[in-house]
Amino acid sequence: MSTLGLAMMDAIPSAALRPYVTRLCAYREDYSSPVARSQAAIPGSVLILAFGAPMEVAGQRVTAFSGGLGDRFTATRAAGPSEGVEVRLTPFGARRLYGLPMRHLTNLVVPVGDLLGPWSETVVDRLAGIPSWPDRLALTDRLLSERILAGPALGPELPWAWARLLESGGRISASDLADSLGWSHRHLVARFQDQIGLPPKTAARVIRFDRATRLLRSGIPIARVAAECGFYDQAHMNREFRVLGDTTPGQIYPRPAGARQAS
Repeated sequence: MSTLGLAMMDAIPSAALRPYVTRLCAYREDYSSPVARSQAAIPGSVLILAFGAPMEVAGQRVTAFSGGLGDRFTATRAAGPSEGVEVRLTPFGARRLYGLPMRHLTNLVVPVGDLLGPWSETVVDRLAGIPSWPDRLALTDRLLSERILAGPALGPELPWAWARLLESGGRISASDLADSLGWSHRHLVARFQDQIGLPPKTAARVIRFDRATRLLRSGIPIARVAAECGFYDQAHMNREFRVLGDTTPGQIYPRPAGARQAS
């Protein structure tokens, strides 16, 4: 296998970790010249346990890093060889792992040592000393399970509300969620910002964008995706894609080589 480019291996999180982690991926990347990317907003928090050359993320030079949920895309630039494990955390996984109100991490990129202290340095060092990717992933799973489950316990209300938002593709209203929980709108927003980092309406936008992106990649036509995901019209969809992903639906929708792509 060539040493240039990007290589990845995914693992299914263990049962104990699944409520808190949606993806575990070992990776290695090395390019002949710097590679700039726009990382789209997702309904979760990304934790990078990496070693090697630092990369630029939102204007910072970082190696191992994380942050909270965001309502915009993040610009990155990789300029040297790096490898490690990428973890995609649910909002509640991040809340328990970091032990912080998630509003303090919204739209931020933070060196992982600032969030997790010496524990994170030990984890990265141990991962760097394991050449086998399956073994790296297994170790990450075990250490994260121990750390997350030792974090502050959370009540069932917000995970229930979050699950309903995900199931609806972001189409259920904040007022409906508040009514179902017997809460005021103000209380719902405060709890969302503590445990998720975004108010319900903004979280719904990110979920809708994420769902629309997945549907487009599966080959569903743009107009149908716009209707199914609840965009007012295609112009509204285009605006959301530019803000949240630095892209357009036409750039994501798969088309035959040489075909003209609509925006």
